[in-house]
Amino acid sequence: MNVFVTGGCGYKGTVLVPKLLQRGYTVNVLDTQWFGNFLPTHPNLSIVKGDVRDIDNIDLQHVDTVIHLSSVANDPCGDLDPKLTWEISALATMQLADKAARQSVKQFIFASSGSVYGIKEEDQVTENLELKPISEYNKTKMVSERVLLSYQNDMIVQIIRPATVCGISPRMRLDVAVNLLTMQALENGKITVFGGDQARPNIHIDDITDVYLHFMDHPEHTGVFNAGFENITILDIAKLITKYVPVEIIVTESNDPRSYRINSDKLLATGFNPKKTVEHAVKEIIKSYETGALNDEEHFYNLKWMEKSILKGKPL
Repeated sequence: MNVFVTGGCGYKGTVLVPKLLQRGYTVNVLDTQWFGNFLPTHPNLSIVKGDVRDIDNIDLQHVDTVIHLSSVANDPCGDLDPKLTWEISALATMQLADKAARQSVKQFIFASSGSVYGIKEEDQVTENLELKPISEYNKTKMVSERVLLSYQNDMIVQIIRPATVCGISPRMRLDVAVNLLTMQALENGKITVFGGDQARPNIHIDDITDVYLHFMDHPEHTGVFNAGFENITILDIAKLITKYVPVEIIVTESNDPRSYRINSDKLLATGFNPKKTVEHAVKEIIKSYETGALNDEEHFYNLKWMEKSILKGKPL
């Protein structure tokens, strides 16, 4: 099988691509490599340093499955340069979907976001609820979903709305809730929680990458699927971390109102079963830090790195 992965050098991609290679697939990765390239060399792996917006240089001939991960990831980064966000996260998705359909790609798997729902009061946020995105990042995901669903008669379209991802990756992210708070405890000897009552859904990085593999194996399941299994508050995450790193928790006011709990029963009904939890992620991060495999590095924070390097036009 020939698989084309956009954003394959990113946080999720760097965990997913080795799993694809272990299956014996031929994998082609396209990534700007703004945050580096942590993928292993492999005879079945081709890595192109390029931009998904450059559609004329993307060849999808003989590709069986597209896994589209690339976007300007998370709300703060998306708001830095809205034009760039819309070009990469929406317009490029439209062009990629059109080319995939024209070049007879069989299957298109899209990484959307569980945050497209916006602020919800419902205890169970299911796929049929109205989408009310509140950031540029969320809005581009919603638009991309609508575009992709219009190609359902041309190829298999599977849209995944992941919860906040946590856990270890070679291309680590330390700006997502569980990872960020765990690193705070390790580096600062304390955890600062903004608000704390906001509920957030979470999913371990091994599970979300397995979700993509699951849908590759099950083309009969099409449409939109939530992917998140632990709806817990930010404060509860901090308390969990202090079980393993006994530090003080400092609670301050927050200007981030997002609070939502997603329901993933539709995904579970396809036969997928998660294997890891937030607690697994916390313990793995602590172990990796204590063994020296993980450090608190600047390029593991997307917003800081984009402000410093990418948006100032500095080549990486």
